[in-house]
Amino acid sequence: MHTDTPFFSRLSPVPSFPPYSGPYSVGTQDVEIPVSELSSPVSAPDPQVSTISFRLFYPCESEKKAKSVYWLPEPQGEYLRAYYRFMQASPWLASLLSYIPLFRLIHYTTIPAARNAKPLLSPLNSEGRWPVMVFSHGLGGTRNSYSHICGSLASHGLVVLAPEHRDRSAPIAFIRDAADGNRIPVHYTSIPHDPNPEVEEGRNLQLKIRCWELGLVHDALLKLDKGATFTNFQASRSAQDHLTGFQYLLDVHTPGKISWAGHSFGASTIVQFVKSVFYGNSPLYTAPQSSALSEQITPSSPTAFLDLWTLPLLFKSTSSLWAKPLPAYSTTKNSSPTTTPSPPLAITSESFFKWSSNLRNTIRAVSPPVNHISDIKPHLFYPIASAHLSQSDFGLLFPWITKKAMKAEEPERTLRLNMRAILESLRRSGISVADTSSLDMEIKEHHESVTVADSQDGIGLAQGQDQTILDTTSGSVRGWIAIDLPA
Repeated sequence: MHTDTPFFSRLSPVPSFPPYSGPYSVGTQDVEIPVSELSSPVSAPDPQVSTISFRLFYPCESEKKAKSVYWLPEPQGEYLRAYYRFMQASPWLASLLSYIPLFRLIHYTTIPAARNAKPLLSPLNSEGRWPVMVFSHGLGGTRNSYSHICGSLASHGLVVLAPEHRDRSAPIAFIRDAADGNRIPVHYTSIPHDPNPEVEEGRNLQLKIRCWELGLVHDALLKLDKGATFTNFQASRSAQDHLTGFQYLLDVHTPGKISWAGHSFGASTIVQFVKSVFYGNSPLYTAPQSSALSEQITPSSPTAFLDLWTLPLLFKSTSSLWAKPLPAYSTTKNSSPTTTPSPPLAITSESFFKWSSNLRNTIRAVSPPVNHISDIKPHLFYPIASAHLSQSDFGLLFPWITKKAMKAEEPERTLRLNMRAILESLRRSGISVADTSSLDMEIKEHHESVTVADSQDGIGLAQGQDQTILDTTSGSVRGWIAIDLPA
């Protein structure tokens, strides 16, 4: 539920998050499942990756004594040192900083969601199942790095699954050894951003791992909905039982119902994944055309791309994918006269908007092909005074750094604008989510003391409930700029 950030929380030196703004309480679980308990159409690109890891965010019953979850994953010391190394600190300095109290305050930051809360409320929508989104992190991200936008979406009635990719793009990741239970570290690998054969080989291997993981995530979702039991290396015995609580409550079987989203390299991952699955014969990942995954991704599959990083889309070896449009613009496979395509949503930061070559490629990536006869057009926007980190948790946790170094303002509002656009895009794609509150929509007659309980307009399933957020008219929403498409 949305309330203003408490006064004493603002005074605390510990970085913190504001409450989620939707009408539902949010539960969260950390999950790590052996690959051997899942099915994949392709072999593992990296045999070392023997598990998949993700965090679930979902609507739940409100709990008075809910256990909070720390934002920094376990083992916290290793993750903190990895973050400092990612920021170019030497191993010696990273270790030193991780023991200085001022530089380890992030240890105490918690996510405003209930840890291992019993899953889900009974859905109030007509489908009787909760809509599902998969969210892929960018370079330097983890399964927790986008917790606020994932949790905010969950508070509006989505089940959001955030994988932690083991492709060496996270500052550090860990794989649990099934034999002895030990954690095997997967360290970050720095790959230059220059387009050359070595970079192409390195990024494509990462994309192969990421797409393979997303295929396994899809299989895990199907099995969770069917009530399958898994080995979960991240949970206690009691929490493991909670995974069975998702049975028959996830809208993951109807084609086109799962939403796919990501940030930066995660957005690139989603582009390559949905195209690879949809068209087949991909150099990165191929699912059998008769598989549930292939049937799931259709022109009506909702997609959201936050600060899409386009370099990984432009390599020669994957030029066949670059030449193909997103599934939304297909007129052949998995489409029918009754299929309503879902326009892609792309939100850049102002810093990426000013990166002209990346912006041109972003527009091309999410737009229909030339001479495409259709009314379907992408939604493209950016919030002013925003930076690349503004769509992750880092803008909220370290606002003074992003403001001074990156000229990013209003981190909480920037994330709220992103969330509003995603929610409205989902509504227009036929996905049932709760209304955006009048407070979040900044309707003037609501004052700062009004909570979402007072201002919520209901469990809104109507398309266009927050029409202004996707309105391309200049000035419809303060500081929210529509990006013009080429004529």
